[in-house]
Amino acid sequence: MQLRNVLPKTLFGRMLSIILVPMIFVQVITVFIFYDRHWDTVTRHMANNLSAEISILVDQLGNAPNEELIDTIKKTGWEYFNFPIQFDAETPFAGSNSDNPQSYAEEMLWRALGARLARPWRTNVDSDPHLIYVDVKFDNGTLRIYASRKRIFSSTSWTFIGWTLGSSILMFSIALLFMRGQVRPILRLANAARQLGLGRAAPDYQLEGAREVRLAGRAFQAMRHRIMRQLNERTEMLAGVSHDLRTPLTRIRLQLALMKDSEDAAAIRADLAEMEDMIDAYLSFAAGEGEEEPEETQIETLLDRLVRQTAKAHGYDIQMALLDEPMPAFPVRRKSIQRAFENIISNAIAYSTKTRISLRYRNDEVSILFDDDGAGIPAERRADALRPFIRLEESRNRKTGGTGLGLSITSDIVLGHGGELTLGDSPLGGLRVAIKLPV
Repeated sequence: MQLRNVLPKTLFGRMLSIILVPMIFVQVITVFIFYDRHWDTVTRHMANNLSAEISILVDQLGNAPNEELIDTIKKTGWEYFNFPIQFDAETPFAGSNSDNPQSYAEEMLWRALGARLARPWRTNVDSDPHLIYVDVKFDNGTLRIYASRKRIFSSTSWTFIGWTLGSSILMFSIALLFMRGQVRPILRLANAARQLGLGRAAPDYQLEGAREVRLAGRAFQAMRHRIMRQLNERTEMLAGVSHDLRTPLTRIRLQLALMKDSEDAAAIRADLAEMEDMIDAYLSFAAGEGEEEPEETQIETLLDRLVRQTAKAHGYDIQMALLDEPMPAFPVRRKSIQRAFENIISNAIAYSTKTRISLRYRNDEVSILFDDDGAGIPAERRADALRPFIRLEESRNRKTGGTGLGLSITSDIVLGHGGELTLGDSPLGGLRVAIKLPV
């Protein structure tokens, strides 16, 4: 398993990992050192001190202490050590501890008492939430010495853990807020670039963030302005070219109208019509998508309408496989995408007898497949078919109306929407035109 497979996929997640992993590593080492050194040392000292104080009292009683001596020990234990002490002469001694210690503090207490007391003893640290006690056996009874749990269970460990967790959460929160502020301008830049790539409006946004991010944003905005300026210049140039080309053609058409009908005049009219068709196709290709704004469009509905119109107008066998669930509407340049579909359908009508349209929607991507039963296009010529002004003479020549721009215009429109157009073999035996559009 490679490291990149377990790393977060987003920039925000990776930046967060860069901060969190070292911080967690440092915290773990700190806690380990604390428990290994500080807590161990403190617990051992507390257990030794408690056992020393108990042994002082026990050593003063002898083997069979009398009531006067017991009272003295009770008074001494309370005044100097804050030990409540009881002496029971009737209840037999329960025996020494046989179970293993349940905590590290209890283990340290057992070791300290075992080293200092020569008499049988027994501890209990679980019966009371605030007190522990130690029973010591004498010949005439059992001495019970109570002590606070704080004498062997240090509260500093929990305080340290609390401060560690609290500081970690605080540092994480600060890092989270800081990284959100750093990632936000990158997300804005990525969204603007995506919108531009999809052919949608990408307005300017306020530049913020680190210097490198601002430089990238400024470069992107300059690039977008340059692209828009070139598109506007192209539109203006095409308007002038259209006027300059159509004016002499109009004069020629008027002169032809004054001429007598003849074979030469008919030939000139045919050439003139062909020139006008070619000019319209060239201008359409060069104009691209023009100034059309994207609209929320239901692709399935648009295609269904085209299928019905085609079947009614041409009597052509065209079918569309509907999806089980309707796909969501998404912004496209409706007229442009409709023109792309019409170009594909027109080619299918010209070179086949049947077409089937199928749609797929998954992973925020729409796939539209146009399959026909025509002659198709050889694999080695498919790249040429998508190039402008390239006509496949074998089947798509001028006599059948081909100008070499139908698929080029369609591919240009699809690319302008951030999509992809590919040619392949159809299961019907002809050509498959596959279009992928991001949603």
